[in-house]
Amino acid sequence: MGAFLDKPKTEKHNCCGEGKGLSYGLSSMQGWRVDMEDAHTAVLGLSAPGMSDWSFFAVYDGHAGSRVANYCSKHLLDHIINASFGAGVEAVKAGIRAGFLRIDEHMRSFSELRNGMDRSGSTAVGVIISPKHFIFFNCGDSRAVLYRNSHVCFSTLDHKPCNPRERERIQNAGGTVMIQRVNGSLAVSRALGDYHYKCVDGKGPTEQLVSPEPAVCEMTRAPEQDQFLILACDGIWDVMSNEELCDFVKSRLEVSDDLERVCLMFFLHRDNMSIVLVCLPGAPKVSEEAVRKDAELNNYLESRVEGENVGFPDMVTVMRSLSTDSGMPTLPPGGGLASKRSVIEAIYNRLNLYREEDGVSVAVC
Repeated sequence: MGAFLDKPKTEKHNCCGEGKGLSYGLSSMQGWRVDMEDAHTAVLGLSAPGMSDWSFFAVYDGHAGSRVANYCSKHLLDHIINASFGAGVEAVKAGIRAGFLRIDEHMRSFSELRNGMDRSGSTAVGVIISPKHFIFFNCGDSRAVLYRNSHVCFSTLDHKPCNPRERERIQNAGGTVMIQRVNGSLAVSRALGDYHYKCVDGKGPTEQLVSPEPAVCEMTRAPEQDQFLILACDGIWDVMSNEELCDFVKSRLEVSDDLERVCLMFFLHRDNMSIVLVCLPGAPKVSEEAVRKDAELNNYLESRVEGENVGFPDMVTVMRSLSTDSGMPTLPPGGGLASKRSVIEAIYNRLNLYREEDGVSVAVC
């Protein structure tokens, strides 16, 4: 849903922080979309009584506009806290469910959303971390995963219209699922906003064509085994599986402890993309051996790009040639050659810059 640009906007918004025994990095990129519709929240230490050592992270993937995603990124946590009667796990889980319904009802009163001038909506995925528990929540097809003991031990489930439970609700509300979309249009079956899908008479808010109800799941923390959490919009999961992404993150954390830099390695020039990486006390540490091997790979790529640059080929040709190189050193697991595109582009642009300075015109595609 949404229009596309002639060229992707590849500028990234990055941020990082640490505290409460956690460290995090986040990054987002507009990509080919006309507008940036994603948003995120990262709060270390909550202001509610008894929750100063709790933290909150979330990613919002907006569609048909950014109004809902941006508002939720600023106010969803307040609605959850206000709906939570105490700092206990069960109270917070109930507060998450109630907070989603309350903010969705509250935003319905916004004039531009009420009169249909703004038809935006947003998924939301996140986690509240207490000293002893993870409380995951998800509404839509953004996803959270927990990497524990070098394995993906938990993943939220995407809310897609073709899922049996979601399809049943949609049909009970008088809708249909066509081409895996609600009424042939919306690709998610749960979201905040999207009020033109929430106007079926005689149906409650969680019985509409699109429901604002989140799935909520609690897990006990395992401090010696828990390594990291990833929250990301579907633009990330469309190109990498849970296992591929976690293997890739693990390999990059062994090369760099700069979480902003690690997050930047995920991006391809496509849809809006947003990711939050939360490292836990058991996260992988930088390894001298991994750093050495990564440097060797970068040096090999530089020599190969230099060799390919005879005749001034475009980047597509260079990447295609590198993808068939049988002598390539081991690439990052899960990421493959695509994860090194930024390195290859930097080498390619530097070499072509030298040629331009020498008076040779080079077309870069």
